[in-house]
Amino acid sequence: MTSNRAAAAVGLARVMAHCGGDLRAAVHHLGAAIASAPQDPEPYAALAELWQERRADLAGILRDADSLRTVPAYAYVRFLEDDMDGAVMALGSAAGARPAVAWAGAPWFGDARFLGTVGAEAFAEAVLRTTDHGHALDGDGTREALGPWIRAVETVCAREPRPGAMARMAIFLRACGLTDASLALCDRADAVEPAMLTEVVRAGTWRVLGDPDRTAAAFERALVLDPVNWSLYLDLADVRAGQGDFATAVRLVGQGLEHEPAEVTLRAAGAAYRARLTGSPDDLRALVALAPDLPDASYRGLLIDRACAGPGLPPGLVAEARRLRTG
Repeated sequence: MTSNRAAAAVGLARVMAHCGGDLRAAVHHLGAAIASAPQDPEPYAALAELWQERRADLAGILRDADSLRTVPAYAYVRFLEDDMDGAVMALGSAAGARPAVAWAGAPWFGDARFLGTVGAEAFAEAVLRTTDHGHALDGDGTREALGPWIRAVETVCAREPRPGAMARMAIFLRACGLTDASLALCDRADAVEPAMLTEVVRAGTWRVLGDPDRTAAAFERALVLDPVNWSLYLDLADVRAGQGDFATAVRLVGQGLEHEPAEVTLRAAGAAYRARLTGSPDDLRALVALAPDLPDASYRGLLIDRACAGPGLPPGLVAEARRLRTG
């Protein structure tokens, strides 16, 4: 049902557009109407009229759409133009900015023409955009707003089962708190073709579920599929370190360094885990030297904490390392 606010915005936009008024302002009003009630068909009908009558002008206004008043309108125009991939990626950007808004409640999103043709790769990119701004997606209200996306995953994967796209959609399902569905989609991707990415996604889900053994097993399978990928050695080393097996962690980091000897994160992890295993002051000093170059502050803190727990390390050196945790 059309809300009073949406009806007023639609009416004003139609008057402005049809009477030679400011088309940009008309689009602004329609965008506001969509933002207030994405499921209301009236703003889309008005946009369709503008698309029919002033297509070139409308395209110019929406070409650089970059706000929540214009991006959903741009997505609908892409739908009208039969650019389903462009439409879904634009809507994914809106969902990433405000995932608690039911943007995919738009009537066109459930249209058979859209769901029957949107590409799996584009859809996967779109659902990952919902995670771009770090909003929690696993609350009941947000998950309900994302319901059309969640249901469309099944439709798109059944029609176009691409393992890489399915793995990325599984990340989205995990972010929504649907860990069982995420693991099941990884299994379906494996049935098409085993892939390193699928195992990495599966490992991440088992990590969320607090199962380090299954996390490690997934990373081990990923290494079989991509044995020269240094980051996989680091991922598995971190899991083993978390289990207290620092000897294996040191060995795995060493294997990673064989493939990428200059990688600063690997070098820092190797120094940290050797310091933890042997109590070597030289390794802790190496970590202190490398720590400022680590791009991830939380990982830097984790490595320092683990290294500083090494046996018999000099207290002054430990204090120096700890000062770098968040520096």
